[in-house]
Order: sequence, then C-alpha cells, then structure tokens
Amino acid sequence: MGCVSLGAHVGGSQVLGIIPRAIAEGNFAGKTIWEELKVPTMQDRIWKMLDNSNAFIALPGGIGTLVEIFQIASWAQLNIHHKAKGLLNVDGFFNKLLSFLIKPGKKI
Repeated sequence: MGCVSLGAHVGGSQVLGIIPRAIAEGNFAGKTIWEELKVPTMQDRIWKMLDNSNAFIALPGGIGTLVEIFQIASWAQLNIHHKAKGLLNVDGFFNKLLSFLIKPGKKI
C-alpha cells in the first residue's frame, strides 16, 4: 500500500493511512505518504475508512482485503452508506470471486 499512497500523493490526492495497532507494531507503519492514523482493531479501521472516504476500491490482497470488501458491500446493502465501491481486477485476480457473487440481473 505504500506504493499506492505514494502514487496518490504525487498525483495530488490527500492520503490517510488507517492502520490497526497490531499491524503497525509489525513494521508496516510509516509507509503512508501524508497522514497516518493508528486504531485499536480492524473493525475500527473499517469504520474510520467509512468516515474518511469518498469511495472504496479494493486491490488484490489477502483475507483482510476480503473482509473489508464484504463489510463495505454489506453496509451498502443495509443503507449504512451510499459510497461508490469497486474492485481493481488485476490479471483476473477477482474473477472467481465475482463469478461466485454475481448472478444474472443482480448487483453486489
């Protein structure tokens, strides 16, 4: 994510890195170019992202990324937010997930 935040910053965007303390202790902190906010838990991270974001885009990642994708998507279905959301499907990374989730005529 350091490369993504650097690219966004160089492109003129404001960047806020929201990092759970447990991850920050693992030497992942300090990679955000701009502002960094440490929070107690992953759930706190998702709430802070919701509060501070105009939209959500997920890049290929691991289990934590999937948790965040599903949390943001389910909150949209529950009308907790109406923010844009999307997946950056690099090299078909999300193809199987999308084929599992998308049914004809139904949106996520």
